[in-house]
Amino acid sequence: MIWALLFSGNQIYAQSKFRIACVGNSITYGSGLKDRLTESYPARLQALLGPGYEVLNYGVSGATMLKKGNKPYWKTPEYQQVMRSAPDLVFIKLGTNDSKQINRAEMPGFEADYKEMIRNFKGLSSKPRVVLLLPIKAFSDEKYGISGSYLKNSMIPLIQKIAYEEALEILDLYSLFADKEALLADKIHPNAVGDNFIALRLESFIKQQIKPLKSLSDKIKGPVQKDSFYGYESLKFSFQGHEARIVQPKKVAKGTPWIWRARFWGHEPQTDIALLERGFYLVYCDVAELFGNAESIRVWDAFYASLQKMGFAKKAVLEGMSRGGVYVYNWAAANPEKVACVYADNPVLDLKSWPGGKGQGPGNKESWATFLKDYGYQADADAMAFKGSPMDKIEAIVKGKYPMLHVCGDIDEVVPMAENSLPFAEKIKLAGGDIQIIHKPEGKHHPHSLPNPQPIVDFILKATGQ
Repeated sequence: MIWALLFSGNQIYAQSKFRIACVGNSITYGSGLKDRLTESYPARLQALLGPGYEVLNYGVSGATMLKKGNKPYWKTPEYQQVMRSAPDLVFIKLGTNDSKQINRAEMPGFEADYKEMIRNFKGLSSKPRVVLLLPIKAFSDEKYGISGSYLKNSMIPLIQKIAYEEALEILDLYSLFADKEALLADKIHPNAVGDNFIALRLESFIKQQIKPLKSLSDKIKGPVQKDSFYGYESLKFSFQGHEARIVQPKKVAKGTPWIWRARFWGHEPQTDIALLERGFYLVYCDVAELFGNAESIRVWDAFYASLQKMGFAKKAVLEGMSRGGVYVYNWAAANPEKVACVYADNPVLDLKSWPGGKGQGPGNKESWATFLKDYGYQADADAMAFKGSPMDKIEAIVKGKYPMLHVCGDIDEVVPMAENSLPFAEKIKLAGGDIQIIHKPEGKHHPHSLPNPQPIVDFILKATGQ
């Protein structure tokens, strides 16, 4: 925190300014912009935050985190300026240039060099909050020697590992640019619109209402296994004989919000990661393969009760991918007052469609046999009278008055929309419910989610009042 002396008439008074140091490469510096002094993301962040803040641009074009890289940030005047700046917050956005082939031989030193820089910054007398920024997506494997595929497959997992081991906050700029190639004129550097996009994300992060995290590991009965979930601490344990997980954010958002994933742990995690960034918990209780029957609801009821004892928000954000749609909606139908919103992705909503295969889709014989067993049917003919799918529970679902969002591939070949989301949405609307569908015109059943999950995240933030 710095202090500026201001004069008003004959009065002199001091005003504190929150100082932010932006450490990075050419993207931070503002290379390629018409006026980097006003258009770079540090400059835009300054304009967004206003006079109570001082945002300093310490970007260096071509800089690497590697000490033995082709242009080490360590050897620049800007690094020394950061060390003298007494920052309250440091954003580190390095790694893009480390992906170059010329630097690959030195990559074994990347982790140690990154951790040393973090510790040097944290050791400053101002005791700054240090936040890691994942590199934005590079839409080329050749431009300037930067490799987009190496960034994704090697650099980003390594930075996430560092964030986990150093217990630091991390912001995923990579996914935020996954659908924004048009904002990178040369496939690498954002234009002014892109830089403003980064600044808006950083402003939102800075202004978010958060509280310190208190680990939940001591509130869980039995052994707890800790590991990293994309840079966040994951607590894995057994709950009534079922695998369960709680992933903890670095800081907790107001109201202690949480998202409950029903199935397919870790698959297409973009939304989960984005919500962890924003202070949500991520939870999971595996009730596969019970297809939303009474036993699965009983287990989830008990799991929900245990989370309430830990202080979680009363209402959950439910996330159901594919057959997970059955799990979330059947639980929601039984517990309408406990749901903040539902995000479903190519969801199964009629078990006779999948796994039954009684309509257009192929179904799945093995899963259909499991379904018959779960619900006590002896033969297919008996199951034709089944009325336990979400499609059959419209009135119970709309009682909760929570919004619903479906993300669907229009040519889903496994869970046909014509037998699932489309008739379900029509029935929900006729019953007075609130549902919207994001269509992926060329989308099949896979991949789930969106490369940039922002529309999903915005829906959830609005529904939870964040």
